Amino acid sequence: MLAVIELVLPLFAIIVLGFVAGKLARLPIEGLGWMNFYIIYVALPALFYQLLSRTPVSQFTQIGFILISIGSTFAIFLLVYLIARWRKSQQSEATIQGLAAAYGNIGYMGIPLGLAAFGPAAGVPVALIFCFENAMHFIVAPLFMALGNSNKQTKFALVRHIMVKIFTHPFIIATIAGVLASVFSYKLPAFADQTFDLLSKTAGPCALFAMGISAALRPLKRVPVALGYIIPIKLILHPFLVYGLLVWLVPELNPIWLYSAVLLATLPTATNVFVLAEQYGVWQERASSTIVISTLLAMLTVTTFLYLMRSGWL
Repeated sequence: MLAVIELVLPLFAIIVLGFVAGKLARLPIEGLGWMNFYIIYVALPALFYQLLSRTPVSQFTQIGFILISIGSTFAIFLLVYLIARWRKSQQSEATIQGLAAAYGNIGYMGIPLGLAAFGPAAGVPVALIFCFENAMHFIVAPLFMALGNSNKQTKFALVRHIMVKIFTHPFIIATIAGVLASVFSYKLPAFADQTFDLLSKTAGPCALFAMGISAALRPLKRVPVALGYIIPIKLILHPFLVYGLLVWLVPELNPIWLYSAVLLATLPTATNVFVLAEQYGVWQERASSTIVISTLLAMLTVTTFLYLMRSGWL
C-alpha cells in the first residue's frame, strides 16, 4: 500500500498545489483560460500523437476493448439519467446528472496517472478510451438535451453540430494523425520530434495544476442530494462494471489495458460537465459541487483501486 501511496502522492500533490495557489493568488478565473488552451490544444495533443505514432498498428484492433469501455460508460450515464428522471428531474437536469456520473476527468488526470502507474504501455489504451468516450459524450450531451428542448433544431443541424464537435476536437485530430503516422511508419523531423517531446512532458503537470486551480475557484455553494448516488456510482460502481465486463468478455486482454480502463473509470467527474451545465444554463452550482467533492474523494478511491490492481486482488 505504501508503494501505491508514494506513486499517486506526487500527482495529487500537484492538484493540491494548484488548489492552494487558486485560494491564495488573487487572480481571476479568466486567467486560467490560456493554460487550459495550452493543455487542450498543444500539450496533450502532442503527447497523444507521440504515444500513438510509436505504437504497432496491431494494437489499434482491440475493438472489443473499446466497445466494452464506452458501453460501460454509457450504461452508467443511462442508469443515473433514469434515476434522475424517476426522481422527477427535468430532462436537462437528468442529462447533466448522467454526465456527472459517467464523464470522468480522463483528460487531465487519466494520462499522468496511467503513465505513472503502468508506464508508457498504458498510453495507447488511455488515448483510445479518451477519444472514443469524448466522441460519445459529444453525441450524448446535445442529443439528450435536444429531447427536452421545445425549440428543437433540425436533425441535420443537430448531426452537423455533433460531427463538428467530434472531428474538430484537438485530441481526436491528434489521435487520427498518430494512428496514420503509425500505419505509414511516418517519423517527424528531429527538431519537430524534440518539440513534441518537450510539450508532452509538460502535459501532465500543467493539467493537474490547472485542475487544482479550477477546484479552488469554484467554491462549494450547493451540495445536491443527488450526490448521494452520483458519486458512489462514478467512483465505485463504474470501475467495477468496467472490470467485470472486460474480464468476462475479453479474458485474453493485456493486463495493462485492463488496468488502464479500470483506472480511467475510477476518476472523478470531469470539469467539462460544469462547462456543459453553464452552456445549457442548468444545474451549474450543483455540477461544480459534484466536481469538487468527487475529486477530493477520488484521492481515496483511486489509491484503493490502484492498490487492488498492483497487489493482484484485481
